[in-house]
Amino acid sequence: MSLNSIREVNFDGLVGLTHNYSGLAHGNVASMSHGGLVSNPKEGALQGLAKMKSLMDAGYAQGVLPPQQRPDLGALRDLGFTGSDREMLARAAKQAPQLLRAVCSASSMWTANAGTITPSVDAPDGRVHFTPANLQSSFHRYLEPKTTGRVLQAIFRDEQHFAHHPVLPATPAFSDEGAANHTRLCGEYGEPGVHLFVYGRQAFSGGRNEPKRYPARQTLEASQAVARQHGLSDAQTVFAQQHPEAIDAGVFHNDVIAVGNGPVLLYHEMAFLDEERTLDELRAKMSTPLIPVRVPMEAVSMEDAVASYLFNSQLLSNPDGTMTLVVPSECQEREAVWNTIQNFILAGNNPIGEVIVKDVKQSMRNGGGPACLRLRVVLTEAERAALTGRVLLNDTLYSDLTAWVNRHYRDRLATDDLADPQLATEVLTALDELTQLLNIGSVYPFQQG
Repeated sequence: MSLNSIREVNFDGLVGLTHNYSGLAHGNVASMSHGGLVSNPKEGALQGLAKMKSLMDAGYAQGVLPPQQRPDLGALRDLGFTGSDREMLARAAKQAPQLLRAVCSASSMWTANAGTITPSVDAPDGRVHFTPANLQSSFHRYLEPKTTGRVLQAIFRDEQHFAHHPVLPATPAFSDEGAANHTRLCGEYGEPGVHLFVYGRQAFSGGRNEPKRYPARQTLEASQAVARQHGLSDAQTVFAQQHPEAIDAGVFHNDVIAVGNGPVLLYHEMAFLDEERTLDELRAKMSTPLIPVRVPMEAVSMEDAVASYLFNSQLLSNPDGTMTLVVPSECQEREAVWNTIQNFILAGNNPIGEVIVKDVKQSMRNGGGPACLRLRVVLTEAERAALTGRVLLNDTLYSDLTAWVNRHYRDRLATDDLADPQLATEVLTALDELTQLLNIGSVYPFQQG
């Protein structure tokens, strides 16, 4: 098998029809600060598709994952609301408006939280391994894993190539936020890699060095459990604690403060509680020399890092050995950040040779940048051929998805609109059409009776 036939596919989440600004994510500064604004779901979905299309046109492998069914009427029913859909929505809006906003969240668009993936080259059984994240830290995200699991199993169905694991117990001890706290470092994608799991707290022996302002969403115990599920050995894993001061500054996931690709780790000096130990262990376990790109505090403050999402950029490998950094347009709006990109990162002794700026403002206002929107899956040529459905982006699929968005999405959504029963009907009509367009079968609750 040629190493050149093994590629990383970025599976981006489609921005959902109920994309709104409810400020649900405690500890996510952008989400909290934009709560109550009027959103534009159509613009958000088209911005996401435009990013996917531009990367596809540049030669990167690009996939698509569907949004979830929202509002989650089943969740309202489970929580005691009765009557017709219209009656439940009206009662929830009157009695528990925050709950209604939660069951309407379009947060599944940030597929970096969908789960954790181990490529077949690293797994003992030679299959790609998937564990959906339980996302138990917040109610609106806790609603996602069942559908996420069905979607992943529908697309990665072939048991010869793909292995699916159960969601970890949805308890604080095993709080798991998926690939947003996981980075695989390696030489070429097809070479054995080392898996860097970053956690915010220890559940069973914690209490020390934990954040004080915002919750730590990932536990060491969850990261260790996922590694065990996937058959990863001690020699293949590094577990590092995220700096608690970074979490308290709004770095709710590691991918807001660090991004890795191949042998490159681009990170802020406040990313890890024990920076030196983390780098030393990576160097000892990697078969390829680690290339750390450390951004110091004097270059980019924590405030600028969180506001710009510099480290929530996509870092992509090119055939010539260079890398491209895909940053949100907010990076251009912060002078210190843009100067650091131009005069430090691009000018440094590392493979990053190009920066591409993308407008994903609809997502950014809710606290998700380019890296939040994608789930990285390293696949061989045979594994790509084994995918079920029509989920690898090409010009025809892009055109079909754009037309689908233009047919079904609203261009204005206020939080008061979430109680509109017509919106719920519009969502079901659109999603039913989408599953046919993507040819992934019945993955939504309403399609399963």
